[in-house]
Amino acid sequence: MNPSPTAEPIGQSLIKLISNVCFSFFVFSVLIFTVIAITYQPPDPWLQSSQALTRNFISIVPNSTFQTDDSVLRTGEDLIPLPPAPAPISTVVSVSAASAPIQPTDCSADSSSSINCSDPRVLIAIQKFNIKIFKSILFLDYQPPVPGPNAGECDVSWRFRNKKEKSWRRYRDFRRFKLAVGENCAVEVANAGGWHSGANARRPTRARPEPREPGSARANPRFRDDDINDTIPTVGSESDFRKGKYLYYSRGGDYCKGMNHYLWSFLCGLGEAMYLNRTFVMDLSICLSGTYTQSKKDEEGKDFRYYFDFEHLKEVASVVEEGEFLRDWKKWDRIRRKKNRVPVRKVASHKVTPMQLSKDKSTIIWRQFDAPEPENYWYRVCEGPAAKYLQRPWHAVWKSKRLMNIVSEISGRMDWDFDAVHVVRGEKAQNKELWPNLDRDTSPDALLEKLKLMIKPWRNLYIATNEPFYYYFDKLRSNFKVHLLDDYQELWGNKSEWYNETRILNDGRPVDFDGYMRVAVDTEVLYRAKTRVETFNNLTRDCKDGINTC
Repeated sequence: MNPSPTAEPIGQSLIKLISNVCFSFFVFSVLIFTVIAITYQPPDPWLQSSQALTRNFISIVPNSTFQTDDSVLRTGEDLIPLPPAPAPISTVVSVSAASAPIQPTDCSADSSSSINCSDPRVLIAIQKFNIKIFKSILFLDYQPPVPGPNAGECDVSWRFRNKKEKSWRRYRDFRRFKLAVGENCAVEVANAGGWHSGANARRPTRARPEPREPGSARANPRFRDDDINDTIPTVGSESDFRKGKYLYYSRGGDYCKGMNHYLWSFLCGLGEAMYLNRTFVMDLSICLSGTYTQSKKDEEGKDFRYYFDFEHLKEVASVVEEGEFLRDWKKWDRIRRKKNRVPVRKVASHKVTPMQLSKDKSTIIWRQFDAPEPENYWYRVCEGPAAKYLQRPWHAVWKSKRLMNIVSEISGRMDWDFDAVHVVRGEKAQNKELWPNLDRDTSPDALLEKLKLMIKPWRNLYIATNEPFYYYFDKLRSNFKVHLLDDYQELWGNKSEWYNETRILNDGRPVDFDGYMRVAVDTEVLYRAKTRVETFNNLTRDCKDGINTC
């Protein structure tokens, strides 16, 4: 029998079947991808940039409190790769007279003793010297050189920032340079002084009266960093107050918890305020956990500005201080009495989501956290369905510039050319069940043998550690120039700029340089090292969070 003229060959039918199956698979794949793209909400992108930050801030144990390693603390500026290593300071850099707009006609009459610090060649030589030597520093601007105490010496001040920092913050250094005139009238930097050696170039700062205790003698004028503006913003008139929209969190169970817990909760509240397009009412008073205090007890009354950059926070987020806010609120309500009071919506449970509040017209949304722990933690607002809509503004939190000035001072004294090792000991070294090898692996003998293989001899070695015994690392001094945080106590002592600045914030009362500040400074110096050795990556086989957690 002849085949029907309309029947298709078997090969064509097979090809058509295969193409239909492939097309169906493609459509099904696109559908699955679309569903995932719509429903998936990624975690905070800032956290994704650092695995250490993720472990620090979202490690939650069954009772909804944080189990964190507070030996390393990071904030929003700790996101840039390590800078390149600076060269040795002994290099001599010269600048040709041809590059200077002014030069003497008779070079034979020009010697180091007759160098004029206002000669443009001097500043050019110093600029090129700094660029060549301090490769990890970005120089922003220079002040004109001024004469030093001896012939041929010039003091110069400049502003800079470390390339490690993402922030716009600027720091100041002033150094003394010994200059000479070489061949072809070239000005050469023969020798450079250390950090803050050029005292004649120190910028005169605006004096600010220091609070005096009753009966005390008149003190010398104190100075403040004019680059820091962390004054408290005011709400303004009644009209301005009523035009505003505020989100107010009353104090909850987060109070007196660890600093990581505090940040996780604080940024949840700030993130909700941004989502609702409202001003966040924040309490500048922090209760510092006993983990960081000398008394080992929780201490209230710590100022947010001791630890974090309030000026930067004000620039990237709308915030108002709680005390100012409550005074204005009570004042306008008292004036109006029962008529036309400020509209307030009280929210008693964290289960009321930000999405449900997005269309609320009240001047103040007041979240109250009166439930027992852990239901009264601020960060519970950001859990559940809200996690898809709220993003914590990690970029808003930077470390205090007062602490960062100490970091720059320590790094500058080592000429920005140093290596560092992070040695975790403390309670972990004593807990043999979770960390069976840590104590032995971080013993002085073990440290010396391991660091010999990682760091060149007689390098500047900064040790960031929670080991309380200062002389514990003395064996390392046989091979390295060892630096510890306690070597720089004068930077926060009673004659330091930090001491005077924080005392002003504290109504004239001295402020302790507490454990959190120590960890913050240790961490930032550690990040600026040329070579960085970590405890749990390089020194021990133990896992950071205990056995079987690697």
